[in-house]
Amino acid sequence: MDVLLHTPALSVYEHMALDEQTVQTRSQMVTLRFYHWTAEPAVTFGYAQFIREVRARLKTRGFAGAYARRPTGGGMVFHEDDLTFSLVFPSEDKPVAIYQKLHTTLLAHLAQAGISGQLMHGPLPAEAYAPSVKQQASACFIRPVENDLLTKSGQKMLGGAIRRLGTTVLYQGSLQLPAARQHPVLKRAIINAVREFLTIDLRPVSCDETLLAQAKQLAVTQYNTLAWTEKF
Repeated sequence: MDVLLHTPALSVYEHMALDEQTVQTRSQMVTLRFYHWTAEPAVTFGYAQFIREVRARLKTRGFAGAYARRPTGGGMVFHEDDLTFSLVFPSEDKPVAIYQKLHTTLLAHLAQAGISGQLMHGPLPAEAYAPSVKQQASACFIRPVENDLLTKSGQKMLGGAIRRLGTTVLYQGSLQLPAARQHPVLKRAIINAVREFLTIDLRPVSCDETLLAQAKQLAVTQYNTLAWTEKF
């Protein structure tokens, strides 16, 4: 059954863990989930990023909240008022093809919701995709890459990171617009885009208590540990 999964407010570590548990338990089904955050702002950073560089950028920003290493790639993302979501689905397509098709579909549905934008095109230097540039942790919303969504003025408004496990894809995305979490029209645009992208329907369901308990345990044993946070 393909679902729109509702969860209670979770910490950044629990969100990362729940995405991983969803991949493990629903690998051949589609699961779209919007993050319901606890009140504190948080930061996630890419799987391959160096913790010393991440902490240096956090210090520069004066950020003192929680931060977690994602299971997906990409750079640092500040989750302060963004609309954060994850999508788990079976696919054998290459990541670049997934980004291009999904983000093109998202762009069209955001336009229908009154949010005009454009798809990032053109060749970029290799460093644009690197987790570290000149010994500084890359930040997703400072340096757009191919297939990111930009506002008409050229500012990045949506990006995502992918991890593939066999034929299952985990996509973690962030829509960074003012007060994005407070606008249900933006959620509806993303839901409709996912439905079109995968040619499916989505049944709204609440997260199973067993799955939620497994995720919270994984958050304790992995995502909120120094061994994971300081992996690189």
